Amino acid sequence: MAVSYGLLTSVLFLLLFITDISAQQQGCSVSDSEPSVYENNSPGYVLTTIHVDSGFTVTIDPTSQDAKFFTIQGSELQLTESVDYEENTVLIVTLICWHSDVQSNSLDILVTILNENDNSPVFKQTNLTQVVPEDTKVNATIIAREELTASDADLDTIFYELTTTVQDTEGYFAIKGINNPEIYLRRALDYDKFKLTTLMLYARDRPVGSSDTTNTATATINILIEQSDTKPPWFLPCTFINTDNNICISSPYTGRVNISEVSKEPLILEPGPIYAIDPDYTINERIVYSIVGGDTDKVFSVDADTGNLTMNKAVTSPDGFLLQVMATQVNNIQKYSVASVEIKVVNKSEHPPYFENKIYSGRVSVGLAPRSFVFQAGDPSSPLMITAVDDDFPGKVNPNIEYYIKNSTDFIATKDGFILTNVVLQSPETITVEAVGKDTVSLQEASTVIVVEVTHATAGAVTSSDKAYTAQDMAILGGILAALLLLALVFLGVMIYKQYRKPVKYLIRKKFSKEIPGGFQNQSYKRDSLPDVSTKEHETPENGSVGSVTHVLKQPAFPLPSSNAEEMNSPPKPSVASTITFDQEEKEEEVEETEPKKEVKSILKTDRNMADDGYKAVWFKTSVDPEARETVEVIEDNAVDSDDESDQDMQEKEEEEEEEDYDKNDDHRGLGVSSA
Repeated sequence: MAVSYGLLTSVLFLLLFITDISAQQQGCSVSDSEPSVYENNSPGYVLTTIHVDSGFTVTIDPTSQDAKFFTIQGSELQLTESVDYEENTVLIVTLICWHSDVQSNSLDILVTILNENDNSPVFKQTNLTQVVPEDTKVNATIIAREELTASDADLDTIFYELTTTVQDTEGYFAIKGINNPEIYLRRALDYDKFKLTTLMLYARDRPVGSSDTTNTATATINILIEQSDTKPPWFLPCTFINTDNNICISSPYTGRVNISEVSKEPLILEPGPIYAIDPDYTINERIVYSIVGGDTDKVFSVDADTGNLTMNKAVTSPDGFLLQVMATQVNNIQKYSVASVEIKVVNKSEHPPYFENKIYSGRVSVGLAPRSFVFQAGDPSSPLMITAVDDDFPGKVNPNIEYYIKNSTDFIATKDGFILTNVVLQSPETITVEAVGKDTVSLQEASTVIVVEVTHATAGAVTSSDKAYTAQDMAILGGILAALLLLALVFLGVMIYKQYRKPVKYLIRKKFSKEIPGGFQNQSYKRDSLPDVSTKEHETPENGSVGSVTHVLKQPAFPLPSSNAEEMNSPPKPSVASTITFDQEEKEEEVEETEPKKEVKSILKTDRNMADDGYKAVWFKTSVDPEARETVEVIEDNAVDSDDESDQDMQEKEEEEEEEDYDKNDDHRGLGVSSA
């Protein structure tokens, strides 16, 4: 029991001690001993709440490091002023708890200051200028990073962006990265394209497109392009061959010299004297000229400074020259260009061309399309034409003269001397122009004056459209003429068909009957079945009025067809002499061997034709005397002895007669046939 009592006494004493300590600690307390606050707060910002037990008081320790920032208002610990993260990131204050003027305990409060994005980036220079040579290498640094880096008091990461404000200068300059503002050359520069540009460099404390509040700083960078010696000399005049206008190609120079004559003056060349420039015109280096080819006999010289071409001696050969003239920069011989100069050798012109008329008068109406004729003032139907003459040529006609208008763009002259409008003339007026006729060989010129009266258009005025036609008009006209020709050919074919349709039909039928075996046709009319004939001459009866001619034919191997079977079986009528004599087969074979074969047509006629030699026909007297004896007269066949022309005439006549008798074929079929 003694042990138990002592143990109990110790426990009670310990409990009283712990209770006393707890009572002391519970005198003062705070809800948050480590509060935080964003910078730029307003004064009176509450940091935490203070709990004070009865009989206790609490105060701020004045010796605290940041005591000036705090105050106790009732049970709240407040800030007396706005804090700045860039100046203080942490504030510390100590609270003392009092009990009956005796310090019971103390409380340390740690205040964390939170940063806000309240500062913009700052460039060292907001406006700077940089001169960049034209020949700066691509990817070379233009402005270093140190000169362009921006600072931010909020210590934020800076994001950069570069743009240009001058049109057509995009893409030449760029920055190394979004966090590296170093500017470098991205494309080769060309002084002729642009001479300066302005770049805008932006510095942001948030990425582009961020939803957070972003502060931005801007720097203006002026880039001045300095021209460099990058191009070789250009001979003038020249033509640009690209849109950048940095390559210009010159045309060849041409000139003329008289044979066996030395010119004391510089040669006149086309399109102008030899002249080259330095296209880097701000540098404008000095250029010298020299002949580097084509002058094997040292006939010509060129002035090194002016480029004038002169002669050293006369030319004795009509052969021309093709000189090569080089223009070189004095400071750099590798900057050079070469131009060709063609020199033609011609005979000397004793007389220059001239116009016989000092003044030409023309008239034209307003509103005409360009390339319309100007007509003579006294003859509105004749185009105005100027003509220069040359006494060096027969008839004073120099074919080498070409014409052009010198001091006006309203009119042009053709090579032949016609005057045309070049624009649409709007109002009536009188225009005076100078026309030039130039000898393209001797380069001599003559000039005259043209006075053109521009008048209002009249209903009867003759315009260029009445005399000049386009290729489309010619094509339409050609189509119309072709159509008319086709119609004429069709009409001619119809007329020929109407005139010769009977012979044509007959020949077609005959052709078909030959091709079709057993065709319904009078076989006595077939040329192919007619053999050669031999004739015998008999005396004609004295009266000469009655006679019959029997054409000796080879008997056909088949009977003649007839449209009427009864007529074929019935004997021949006594009123018609139908006897046809056929020679013996042996005699026919002899004739075939001795004489060439010839096609013969049998024509049944009622009259006798003795005019044509070689004419073969079977003719019949219209009235036959039954008591009279039939007399046979054989007309000799002279076809063998006749020439080809007679045969052709006979054949054509026979065909015509056959066509006339073709419609009477039924009557012919009724004729009887007997063998001799």
